[in-house]
Amino acid sequence: MKEIVIISGKGGTGKTSVTASLAYLANKDVIVADCDVDAADMHLLMKPVNDRKEDFFSGVLPIIDQNKCIKCGKCANVCRWDAIPIIDNKYIVQPIDCEGCGYCARVCPADAISMNEQNVGDWIISDVKTNTKMVHARLGIGAENSGKLVAKVKNEAKVLAEKLNKDFIIVDGSPGIGCPVVSSLSGANLVVLVTEPSVAGIHDVKRVYELVKKFGIKAGCIINKADINTDKVLEIHQFLEAEDIQLIAEIPYDENFTKAMTMGQTIVEFDPDGIGRILMNSWEKIKKIA
Repeated sequence: MKEIVIISGKGGTGKTSVTASLAYLANKDVIVADCDVDAADMHLLMKPVNDRKEDFFSGVLPIIDQNKCIKCGKCANVCRWDAIPIIDNKYIVQPIDCEGCGYCARVCPADAISMNEQNVGDWIISDVKTNTKMVHARLGIGAENSGKLVAKVKNEAKVLAEKLNKDFIIVDGSPGIGCPVVSSLSGANLVVLVTEPSVAGIHDVKRVYELVKKFGIKAGCIINKADINTDKVLEIHQFLEAEDIQLIAEIPYDENFTKAMTMGQTIVEFDPDGIGRILMNSWEKIKKIA
């Protein structure tokens, strides 16, 4: 079983559209994992049904027992985040501001503060339109620990792939280089970088590849909207050659990408003989180098 992670240094490169297309081409041979938990949207193209959901708990939040609280103010004084204001003559913890350090509970002389585990979202296993399953998640509004939720999604996808004897796991990773991306990369066999020929696109793909190198993972690259700036495409080619990254495909700018999304389809379904053909060839290359 091979794990293929698709990432981009920035948002808007077409990463999720490419990932969904590859998942559609792989069909029942893969388990799909949407690890972009902060802004999950693979479900819009994969049409999940028969969801099986489970709560995800991570981190702690202090709860003040107002019956025990003596209103000494020590908890508010030690909170460097100013997360415990007085509201209606009561000390109330503000969840969005709290970092869950637990210092307030330690200094409370009345033992009025308990640290409770937080439900920060849920993770889901669904049937999708390609006759396989997708593991995805919803992170709560303002919730943290997205890296841990990504790890949960990936672990469940791996367990499912082994149980169902699948050949591949295809992972839609988060953009950027933060904790969710680090968590997405762990254990991958191949990383596919999706970039675009712009100043920001080149800067960010170089930045995210520095992270990929630290994991020692093989990488390939898909250049999306490749015909909008030929000079920048040449610069990307030079970068790929210098870093020994295989160029998988160049995809021209095409409004069919947008039209496909509005129809809830992958570009492979919507335009099989155009961009779809390029992505079919891309999937064959990816299978060989993974």
